[in-house]
Amino acid sequence: MATKGEAGTAASPKHRWTHLKIRLAGLTGWRRSALLVGLGVAAAMALPPVYGLPLLIPAFVGLLWAVETSPGPGRAFSAGWWFGVGHFAAGLAWISFAFLVDAPRYGWMAPFAVAGMAAGMALFPAAAAILGYLVFERRLTALGRVLVFGAMWMLTEWVRGWVLTGFPWNLLGTVWVFSDAMIQLAALTGVYGLSLLAVVAAAMPAVLAEPVSGGGGERNRWMPVLAAAGVLALVWAGGEWRLAGAGNDTVPGVRLRLVQPNIPQNQKWKRELRWGHVLKQLEMSNRPAPPGRSPTHVIWAETAVPFVISGPSQLTRAVGRAAPPGGMVIVGAPRTAGSGEASKELFNSVLAIDSQGRIKDVYDKHHLVPFGEYVPLRSVLPVGKLTAGRQDFSPGPGIRTLVLDGLPPFSPLICYEVIFPGRVAEKNNPPQWLLNLTNDAWFGFSSGPYQHFAAARLRAVEEGLPLVRVANTGISGVIDPYGRVVWRLGLGQEGIIDSPLPVETAYNPPFSRLGPWMTGLIFIMAFGFGFLLTPIGPLGEDLDSLGED
Repeated sequence: MATKGEAGTAASPKHRWTHLKIRLAGLTGWRRSALLVGLGVAAAMALPPVYGLPLLIPAFVGLLWAVETSPGPGRAFSAGWWFGVGHFAAGLAWISFAFLVDAPRYGWMAPFAVAGMAAGMALFPAAAAILGYLVFERRLTALGRVLVFGAMWMLTEWVRGWVLTGFPWNLLGTVWVFSDAMIQLAALTGVYGLSLLAVVAAAMPAVLAEPVSGGGGERNRWMPVLAAAGVLALVWAGGEWRLAGAGNDTVPGVRLRLVQPNIPQNQKWKRELRWGHVLKQLEMSNRPAPPGRSPTHVIWAETAVPFVISGPSQLTRAVGRAAPPGGMVIVGAPRTAGSGEASKELFNSVLAIDSQGRIKDVYDKHHLVPFGEYVPLRSVLPVGKLTAGRQDFSPGPGIRTLVLDGLPPFSPLICYEVIFPGRVAEKNNPPQWLLNLTNDAWFGFSSGPYQHFAAARLRAVEEGLPLVRVANTGISGVIDPYGRVVWRLGLGQEGIIDSPLPVETAYNPPFSRLGPWMTGLIFIMAFGFGFLLTPIGPLGEDLDSLGED
């Protein structure tokens, strides 16, 4: 039979959250670690394509309580790390598919790759946890701790985009991509502001475990949670207002044909099939269009031409047959350049080829994928890269704006170059649209292509530019500068998209102009508000007192 004190703490609805926090604080060893891993997995379920947003609440409330109740910084760090292991193991499980394309050779590496990525990426949530803990010791209010932790999570996401060339995949702000209205905030704050919003809103119920003082009682306990819900409503309403004024104008005289051949990765580079792949895409490129809607430019995916191009040749003349009269075909292909020693360099490139087979311009991918396109520390590590051939790709000089006949200036982005916020367009020579060529066939029918497509939509909103995406196996599409999907060809489908090109927004969004300065300002505001709130007591206060009003 429960004592009076126990009933007042555990049975009363207004103390239910306190009871949960006390129980979490009492967990040790493998039970604590397993719970935190599970909470991390739950948070990953809010990402595309699942969008299980309600799961963020127990995930981040539990993580925040685990950090708050840690007896020292080491335990706080481990709380964030175990959470991160679950979060990234679930969110990045799709990378295992790349090792199964050539399973006899690389399949054994799949579990080690996922585990290694999860363990490494988990250092960033761990850093957010320990930084938060160290600030919490300054005796912040419960609301202050929520704001500071959200700021630290946002900061470590930004750092993750730079460390060791960066990997800003599955930034938490991506959970809002299911709603066109919610992602409009990215025009102001970038995806990092959306991440802050997600963490703070999800973690805010953690304040319900805190004691309240003064009049109002239970009402005061719920005020921060209601305020967070109000902020979400305001963000949604602001997004709807912005979309209400958005137009649907297109660039006169430009009609694009996007070719998605749906060629499986394990067949793409087979010697006896390569010419057949080119011929298939030529046939798709030359299919008749409805009257008055003939394409002016044709676009193929990353490495759509499965041969190394070194200059004008019979191959480029064959590919040029896909170019409409007076237009050209934009294709992805590996290429070599120069002569002598320089010819040994291999690039993953975008080439613009006219109907005569002449190469009008070239962009070389500069942000290469470790182990996919080159092997770091090749002299030490006894493994090869996953892509065809033994030679590593060389990085190109960087972001470029291409200007081609009949097209507005555009910024080409190959594969995951599109996932880097604020680093998809030249600032001194701004483009009027973004072009993302990719080959997500490596990842099969997994969450990876959906997450990649969601990241592309956020770049369109941040830059105020339309984005055209052409993928070998999908997802291809045309996205307007507000992140709305105009046309889409699903994963695993073969087909073409004929579409006009949307125009850019009338003004550059603040994030496009300010980039990291805007991120820094948001961090300072969230951190400052949290840090300056009235202190109430030390972080290590006796948990038994939490049941008292």
